[in-house]
Amino acid sequence: MQYLWLLLSAVLVGIDRLTKWLVVSNMQLSDTIHLIKVGDKEVLNLYYTLNNGAAFSKLSGKTIFLIVITSIVIIWLLYLMIAKKVHRPVYLASISLILGGGIGNLLDRIFNEGLVVDFIDFRIINFPIFNFADICAVCGAGLLLVSVIVDEVREHKRKKSAVTDETEENGDSPKDNE
Repeated sequence: MQYLWLLLSAVLVGIDRLTKWLVVSNMQLSDTIHLIKVGDKEVLNLYYTLNNGAAFSKLSGKTIFLIVITSIVIIWLLYLMIAKKVHRPVYLASISLILGGGIGNLLDRIFNEGLVVDFIDFRIINFPIFNFADICAVCGAGLLLVSVIVDEVREHKRKKSAVTDETEENGDSPKDNE
């Protein structure tokens, strides 16, 4: 089953590479293509730019650091999947998304002199320009965060229920143990 999730990661990397290739092949740096306008307000554009940072332009100029950290995280996540340390589908989906995004941007950094191709310009809010790999990584991290929180809440409720059941079996009221 893990190999299907790894295949998903590979497909996501392929989509990322394809979208970046289409932008680089068909646009000049700083070109804009308006996709969605509401009245005179631009909502969504393709805007070809290069980014030497991470996490929406943070850590600009730290290329070696970003390559090393990203590589370590990718290797660790690959190990978790290949060694079958992760079993729950929601966690596997999260890791697949993170891998797809991380590998996509890592390839840019390695083969594009530390620069990542960004092109999605969402203007409803003042938001940095991003790419498909960023979407994958952020959605994967968000899904993982929510899943871990839900699991922790469930585990807390389970333990609390077990304590309540135990005290009732002993004839104590739950308030007696406080």
